Amino acid sequence: MRPVRRQASLAILFLIVFIDLLGFGMVIPVLPLYAKTLGAQEAWVGLLSSGYSAMQFLFAPIWGRLSDRIGRRPVLLVSIAMTAVAFAMYGLASSFAWLLVARLFAGIATANIAIAQAYVADVTTPETRAKGMGLIGAAFGLGFVLGPAFGGLLTRWSLAAPSFAAAALAAMNLVAAWFILGEPAQHQAAAHGARRRGLAALRSELSKPGVLALIAIYFLSICAFSAMENTYAFLATERYGLDPQKVFYLFAYIGVIVVVVQGGLIGPLTKRFGEKRLLVAGLLFQCAGLATLPFAVGIGGLLGATAPLALGSGLTSPALSSLLSRLARADDQGGTLGLGQSAAAFGRIVGPEAGTWTYSNHAPLVPYVGGAVLMAASAAIGAALRVPPPDARPDA
Repeated sequence: MRPVRRQASLAILFLIVFIDLLGFGMVIPVLPLYAKTLGAQEAWVGLLSSGYSAMQFLFAPIWGRLSDRIGRRPVLLVSIAMTAVAFAMYGLASSFAWLLVARLFAGIATANIAIAQAYVADVTTPETRAKGMGLIGAAFGLGFVLGPAFGGLLTRWSLAAPSFAAAALAAMNLVAAWFILGEPAQHQAAAHGARRRGLAALRSELSKPGVLALIAIYFLSICAFSAMENTYAFLATERYGLDPQKVFYLFAYIGVIVVVVQGGLIGPLTKRFGEKRLLVAGLLFQCAGLATLPFAVGIGGLLGATAPLALGSGLTSPALSSLLSRLARADDQGGTLGLGQSAAAFGRIVGPEAGTWTYSNHAPLVPYVGGAVLMAASAAIGAALRVPPPDARPDA
């Protein structure tokens, strides 16, 4: 397996994640409409999202531990190939059942973010890790900002066209990764150590000081954010009178702020303040944004309340993954980061349903005020976290 240089490998990972999320950003906005053309009732369309997140919940730690055992590169390549197949299955679907199977398969394939994060951990130092994790987050944000725009253009031909285009992008992604992506040298060195497997590995990961606290923050913060995410369009149209196109611009506005923070600011901010302070600050910014969103006045107020929410999200994600990586053993990076992604996926299962149910049952403030409470609780957990110095490495 070929070794890689740090800067080149980070650039390659950025491109891989960006193309993956560009494809998903192209498909996601039209997926409910596509499902209805295949005969799905509106009540069942939600299964496409919850089933996808359920597969990520189950498979994120599996992918991560597998990459710890046999290598980052082969597991990442397999997951990219599966992503291409999943997109093609979307486009070829002849029934809602087939589309649901494709969506579940896609959830398994894209539960690979822990592999990309473990790769970053392998090729960065503890001091530069948050910056590396921020690049992965920026690739996510940029893909989601640009994907819907490209997908909207492709729907002029058919609702299946974005799926086929996404499959082609994933296939090109696989070819590029096959020829360019190498195995991190640090992971090759760590791979020679003895490994725990199955439940023993899970207990080992959860028993490390601070890991369980960070996993709780993953779940609580993602649960709160996804509840907002799935009701934000309702709030914008019903309370502020915006049309669907302007709602898309609002989501793009959030994405741009996240990209700027994670792509450019997170490195200098981490160097100055450290991951723990950025984590707590990010959670408190999100708390403030959620608490003020339903009470904002006019479009200016809506934009003003949305800004700290996006800023906080941009700070929280790379700080969380960097801290979790620092608390993990060198040979448990994938498994431990996979647990964090699994907790995030569980938050995306619970949060959307909780948010839409409370909003639709005459309690539109609950997803926001309740989410602010969850963010505040997460900040309290983060403030109590004991973080090892950057040069410390758990050995058990």
